[in-house]
Amino acid sequence: MAKIQLLVLGSLALAAPAWAQEVNVYSARQPELIDPILQAFTVETGIKVNSVFMDKGIIERLQAEGDLSPADLVLTTDIANLSAIVEAGVVQPVQSEVIEAAIPEDFRDPADMWFGVTSRARVIYASRDRVAEGEVTTYEDLADPKWQGRICARSGLHNYNIALLSAAIAHHGPEAAKVWAAGLKANLARKPEGGDRDQAKAVWSGECDIALGNTYYVGQMLSDSEQAEWANAIRVVFPIFEGGGAHVNISGMAMTKAAPNHDNALKLMEYLVSPTAQALYAELNFEYPLVAKVPSSALVAGWGTFERDTINLADIAANRADALRIMEEVDFDN
Repeated sequence: MAKIQLLVLGSLALAAPAWAQEVNVYSARQPELIDPILQAFTVETGIKVNSVFMDKGIIERLQAEGDLSPADLVLTTDIANLSAIVEAGVVQPVQSEVIEAAIPEDFRDPADMWFGVTSRARVIYASRDRVAEGEVTTYEDLADPKWQGRICARSGLHNYNIALLSAAIAHHGPEAAKVWAAGLKANLARKPEGGDRDQAKAVWSGECDIALGNTYYVGQMLSDSEQAEWANAIRVVFPIFEGGGAHVNISGMAMTKAAPNHDNALKLMEYLVSPTAQALYAELNFEYPLVAKVPSSALVAGWGTFERDTINLADIAANRADALRIMEEVDFDN
């Protein structure tokens, strides 16, 4: 990973062009995750990328800026965020044979308003010492009373868990999904708190035996000397829905309605689904490439293979309102 970053930065130092062209990005992704890939695009094309990190408020800013917005492209995570951007009317459809050929149909908007770039699975972090292999295999298992007082999770209102509950609704309907959410809450070892890495730490410390988390956080923890022992204490388990597969979500992109640098934005979008960029995502961020011929990193591949759930992400996003209502009705965070 360090070699890739050095090559990118070294090439930039050699290139150092006078910026005749540029593209402006509003990104909800942490700079350390996305900047090396944007820099690689600049090296390859000579197009400067001006990236503004915005953890929140991208939609509100685009609405306030209107047709005068300098932003060309939005990069964000989670199907809910992508759907919200479309509903806000601040992005435009993009027709690209390159993107359509690279990204599977169920990872792009039917109206071409957003496109997936990478995926991540919502998995179980299981204690290597206290949970036997095969002891938990489905998401439905998480509501089994045998796990009472043994599960940790971040807020039920966080997008990652809302998306998972939305997928449960798609599989079983809202009433059954509510029973499942209530059962999961009853099994919590503590009130939901922290992020996914905090859940791994809680398993390491013995506060709980299993937790919900995204796959790529495991790679990030292993790359951090202070957090590596948390990751080494857990085993990545790919659960499935009964009658389905493992729940996955995406990072994605959409072109803004204003897009003053439309052509350059399209070039960047097409670059992000190229084998070069997809390989960078895989190695640097531990995410799953969406381009079929690009392999996962060796580290990620070592966690094993899984059967991906085939329900379209747009259909899952349509259940978001019901999922939020259910989390509030079962009082998940209290």
